[in-house]
Amino acid sequence: MDLGLEGKVALVAAASRGLGRAIAYELACEGATVVMCARSRDVLERARNEIASATNAQVHAVVADVSDRDQIAMVANEATAKFGQVDVLVTNAGGPPAGPFEAHAWDVWERAVNLTLRSAVELTRAVLPGMRARKWGRVINVTSIAVKQPVDNLILSNSIRSAVTGFARTLANEVAPDGVTVNNVLPGYTRTERVEELADANAAKEGLTRADILARFNREIPMKRLGEPSEFAAMVTFLASQRASYITGQSIVVDGGWIRSLL
Repeated sequence: MDLGLEGKVALVAAASRGLGRAIAYELACEGATVVMCARSRDVLERARNEIASATNAQVHAVVADVSDRDQIAMVANEATAKFGQVDVLVTNAGGPPAGPFEAHAWDVWERAVNLTLRSAVELTRAVLPGMRARKWGRVINVTSIAVKQPVDNLILSNSIRSAVTGFARTLANEVAPDGVTVNNVLPGYTRTERVEELADANAAKEGLTRADILARFNREIPMKRLGEPSEFAAMVTFLASQRASYITGQSIVVDGGWIRSLL
C-alpha cells in the first residue's frame, strides 16, 4: 500500500527512544523527511544516524525540551527553515511521574502540564497555520490508554492526557474543512523504557520486583504480551498518510485488547 508520504515533512517530538524513535523510523521508511527532537544530544544523534542509515531518508535532529515554549518555537522554525514546511506533526513527551494524589505538590502538576499538555498545544500552534494554508496536514498526539481507562498510581497522566484528548477532539472539528486531520493514538503496555519505569514504581510501592509487575501486565493483556514500539508506530504512520484522509477526531487504542470497554 502506497501511503502517500513520499516528500512529506514530519516533525516527531521525543524521538530519541521508545515510541517516538519507532515512529520516526516508520515515517522515514515510507519516504517522509523526518525532523526529530529530544533533550539528550548524544542519544538523539545516535538515533538520527541509525534511522538515516537504515532508510536513506533525510533525517534531521534538533535538541530541544518540548516543555519549554521558546524551544518549541526553535524546533518548528528550524524544521520550516530547512525543509520549507511541516506536513505531519507527532506530539509526544515522556510521561509524568507516577504516584497517588498526595505525592504531587502543585509544582509537580505544573511541570507535568507543561510537558504533556502545553507541548502538544504549542507544537500544534507553531505548525498549524502552514497546514491550513496548504489545505493538508496531520496532527497526531501520542497519549495513553489512561484516557479511556485510568491506570492506578498515574493521577498525573490520567488527568493531563485527558486534557490533550479534549484539545484534539475540539481542534479536529475546527480544522477539518482545511484538510487537516487531528487524532490521538493511545499506547497500551509497550516494551519501552517508560513501561519499565512504571513497573519499577509499582514494584517499589508493593514490595515486588520489576519482573513481577511485568508478568502482571502480561496477564492483564488478552494477547499475553507487551506491545512492540513498531506495532504502535505502524498505526501512527497510517494516520499520517494520505490513505487516512477521512479519519479525524479519533482516539485509537493500540493495546493488545487491554481496554475492555465497547467504545
